[in-house]
Amino acid sequence: MQPKAEGLHLRHWRADDIDTVYRACQDPAIQRWTGVPSPYLPEHAREYVTAVAPAGWQDGTSAHFAVTDAQTDELLGSCGLPSIDRVRRSAEVGYWVAPWARGRGVATRATRAVSRWAFDELGMKRVIWQAEIGNHASRLVARRAGFRIEGYLRLADAGQEAWVGSLLPGDPTEVDVPELEEQRAAIFGAPQPRLRCGPQPRLDGILRAPDERDIDAMVAACRDPETVRWTTVPNPYERRHAEDFALRVTAAKWARGDGVVYAITDPHDAWVGSIDLSLAPTDPYAGEVGFLVAPESRGRGYAVAALRALAEWGFDELGLARIVWKAHVGNVASRRVAEKAGFTIEGTLRGDLNHRGERKDAWVGGLTR
Repeated sequence: MQPKAEGLHLRHWRADDIDTVYRACQDPAIQRWTGVPSPYLPEHAREYVTAVAPAGWQDGTSAHFAVTDAQTDELLGSCGLPSIDRVRRSAEVGYWVAPWARGRGVATRATRAVSRWAFDELGMKRVIWQAEIGNHASRLVARRAGFRIEGYLRLADAGQEAWVGSLLPGDPTEVDVPELEEQRAAIFGAPQPRLRCGPQPRLDGILRAPDERDIDAMVAACRDPETVRWTTVPNPYERRHAEDFALRVTAAKWARGDGVVYAITDPHDAWVGSIDLSLAPTDPYAGEVGFLVAPESRGRGYAVAALRALAEWGFDELGLARIVWKAHVGNVASRRVAEKAGFTIEGTLRGDLNHRGERKDAWVGGLTR
């Protein structure tokens, strides 16, 4: 018995699917996020349809389905169990949707059907979903199909990480995902946008993702005694710290959807500082900001302009209701920036910050929509 989904037909692959599989797998997103070869050649489609899929059915190690329109038999995508462990009674689900079929709930309906089929027909006790961190479209499909996202899975290839989730037989397979979660998936699933920083008198900068050209300026700024005094940058600060931050940490933060890090740049696109917005792990409507500016660029309004621009983006695009600013008691310069950007200083939190092994009191301020 094959999986059943409303409006879809899940069937075995046929030789006449080869050309359409080849056409679908030219899509950059399929090549980026799935394990198909890149570049994808006609022989890859032929091998999958005529050899890989039938072999999995024959030895019981996998179950690959073509997903087609129930009325026209037009090929819409692929969904199945690329890995079946009959001893542990566990299987992994995988799917892709052709570019011409996206936005119609094909992957979600197919994933629900295949998961139910795995439980009812194969006697599986768990279906696992995995996706490389940053594949927010796949994560949304899994969430809508009832998978519980359980954490991160480290991968051996190039230090990548994956989200991992599971579905058990008694779990609901139709979940209403909050609109805010869908909104943020669309944002973090796209490239990090550039934001206008200013204009103000004598200042018209840009907020953009950090990159290699910023590293020298970052090293110099993070070795400044005032930066070391008031922030948590490593001390001593080495070039490798800047490389890791600019090339790995900031990209990973965006990919996870945890928040964003921006380089603050002058009108010539030179790095003058850094600012970040982190989403609160326990409150989807709250975020926290942090920033630093290079010594030679302080007092020129960059931090204020950047903070205003990032806060506006957080409210308008991420749907935040409140943004928090914190600084060590005594960091008057940071407090002045926060106040000029509209934050209300709300009080002092005793022993709130861990600074190089010591607990420090913190000023706290808030900005609301």
